Amino acid sequence: MAQGTFVTAINCMDGRVQEPVINWMKEKYQVDYVDMVTEAGPNKYLLDGTEEQVESMKKKVEISFHKHGSKVVAIAGHHDCAGNPIDKEEKIAQINQAKKKIQTWGLEVEIIGLYVNENWEVEQVD
Repeated sequence: MAQGTFVTAINCMDGRVQEPVINWMKEKYQVDYVDMVTEAGPNKYLLDGTEEQVESMKKKVEISFHKHGSKVVAIAGHHDCAGNPIDKEEKIAQINQAKKKIQTWGLEVEIIGLYVNENWEVEQVD
């Protein structure tokens, strides 16, 4: 097991959203590290990607769970996403669908949805 405490974020590759999500998760969960699994438009990728693409993402999350002891997985979406250019309401709906998909992976983790708004502030979504 790795030293330190971890949570996991499935996040966009967009550099603008990395720090807000990391900082929010570290503060909320009082952890040392945030493992990042990144793709362009990760919620769309998770829902519409090929079986191989989704499996690759799942394996990365499993490494974080099994090797780093992560007990929280966030799926994030954000304003102005080039990889998934849809409005906030649609994005939040996708985030919630993606949360359900992650639940099917059978990991004993808390699964949360995050939306990074136009001010680069993190909002937890239900």
